Amino acid sequence: MRGKKRILVSVVGPTAVGKTRFAIELARHFNTEIISADSRQFYREMEIGTAKPDAEELAAALHHFIDSHSIEDYYSAGMFEREAVALLDSLFESHEVVIAVGGSGLFFKALWEGFDDMPDVSDEIRDELKSTLKSEGIVNLLNELKERDPAYFEQVDHKNYQRVLRALEVIRSSGKTYSEHRKGHQTASRNFENIKVGLNQERAMLFDRINRRMDIMIENGLLKEAKSLMKYREHSALKTVGYTEIFSYLDGEYDWEEAVRLLKRNSRRYAKRQITWFKKDEEVKWYEPNQLEEVIRLIENQLNT
Repeated sequence: MRGKKRILVSVVGPTAVGKTRFAIELARHFNTEIISADSRQFYREMEIGTAKPDAEELAAALHHFIDSHSIEDYYSAGMFEREAVALLDSLFESHEVVIAVGGSGLFFKALWEGFDDMPDVSDEIRDELKSTLKSEGIVNLLNELKERDPAYFEQVDHKNYQRVLRALEVIRSSGKTYSEHRKGHQTASRNFENIKVGLNQERAMLFDRINRRMDIMIENGLLKEAKSLMKYREHSALKTVGYTEIFSYLDGEYDWEEAVRLLKRNSRRYAKRQITWFKKDEEVKWYEPNQLEEVIRLIENQLNT
């Protein structure tokens, strides 16, 4: 009799390629559960623009980290790592295989390798920084970051307020630079095997799927959803394709026809960046979305070794 296995199957790849349905079919075959590693599907308020699994898909397999947080909550890849690894320990008590699915490279990196050991941050420090951002804007916070951690100041996107705030949280909490904490990273040990499955398809087919997905999002009310999220537009989760184009339209920067064109173009560009990210990982084995049986055999072979 073989020993009990612990295998995480990670289904990665570009937006709209069919990862959700593929992961559900795997979960049903192996009678297991799914962890979402999508940096935007965590948030309850972001429904249409994140292409979350629908009610039928959620009923087909138990999903974790869907609608688990509010857009008002601070949530990082490091926090996801801690919660997801703890959940995996629990799931592997009753399942040999667990499925993770998503297109967020940073969150998969956290799940596979671990993130830097950052200090705990008090609510007081976090609230102080948020208050400063609200009352004074980002300039004074950027000046503080430049003075206290010039190396990270040169690297960080100055328009990404969430990352600026996070760096200052760490600096104020620990007295050390954010750069020092990041340099201390070592790949974390994991007590499970990892099978990385990349889904991709011929470029024209993928781009057609992306264009059709955007049309469906618009029909389902993406504009209305974006309007409801305008007050949160500086949140990093909303500084992404699908929302930034609509916000700019609402600001009057261009007309609706141009907004739709940019929405589709930027989604295609995002897909290419996702493919580039995951192609760098030589452990990812690539398949077409219709090669479910081949992936099932791959997993079963691993279970039987």
